[in-house]
Amino acid sequence: MVSNATEQRQGQARGRRSGGDLRRRQALADVAAGITPGEADVPAEAAKIEQFRCVIYLCGAPHTNLAGPREECTEYAEAFGWEITGVIEERVGLLPPQGRDGLGQAAERIKSGEAGAVLTAWRSMISSVPQEYDEVAREIEKAGGFLHVKDSARSAQGVAR
Repeated sequence: MVSNATEQRQGQARGRRSGGDLRRRQALADVAAGITPGEADVPAEAAKIEQFRCVIYLCGAPHTNLAGPREECTEYAEAFGWEITGVIEERVGLLPPQGRDGLGQAAERIKSGEAGAVLTAWRSMISSVPQEYDEVAREIEKAGGFLHVKDSARSAQGVAR
């Protein structure tokens, strides 16, 4: 005897969703599959899905060339499809994170909703002191975003550039 319990469960699930919910789900699936709105009667609400945004923060000693880390972070963000809302570069050396204006600007972009993450090349660009790094990460999380280090393995090993 063949059981059609699966068919019964699927029918029950469909019955609980409203027509608008089903259309919204289909629109999201179509957008995820690369079908542009209007191409398959995708509602306009699915077209409102925004790209994730980040701000790149780089810090180094005075006269440091940050072109390499900037390029690496840009390529990293593009690989994930993140929109870069800005690049903040500081050349203040070993100042603690609280003494850096650029880091404060990056956190403000999170608070304002302009970006959802602060992306940096190495953990040491935030701080080589674990407590200071954790404090900055908590501040960014409280603002509604997150701190992302592109190459934390290289930073953890102490490889300097």
